[in-house]
Amino acid sequence: MRPLPLAACLALAAAFFATAASAAQDPASSAPAAAPATAAPAAAAKATGDASKGKTLTYTCQGCHGITGYKNAYPSFHVPRIGGQSAEYLTQALTEYREGKRKHPTMQAQAQSFSAQDIADISAYLSTLK
Repeated sequence: MRPLPLAACLALAAAFFATAASAAQDPASSAPAAAPATAAPAAAAKATGDASKGKTLTYTCQGCHGITGYKNAYPSFHVPRIGGQSAEYLTQALTEYREGKRKHPTMQAQAQSFSAQDIADISAYLSTLK
């Protein structure tokens, strides 16, 4: 498996620390995380995305998926267009990468770092792009 580019690592680390810092400031917000594991699939299905948060989380997506102008770093490598896709499709795809149901090492590595809320936010943002 190819290591993540430095920018991707930095973005993932920043997202992690931002989440950890907000949980530390408001301990009550981390209480739902202690819910039983059976509640997780239902919460993932009901998560409402915040496009402004999704914009921040999709920074590293631009390198391959080339959201801006749909240009990518690997012109001969087929990378699907994700800007403008439906939020439902994007949520399903990212969830399947996270769970290992879809096989692509880079996408699996990226998706494993996302919570259900992160996926909803990303999907909400990407679905608004043309």
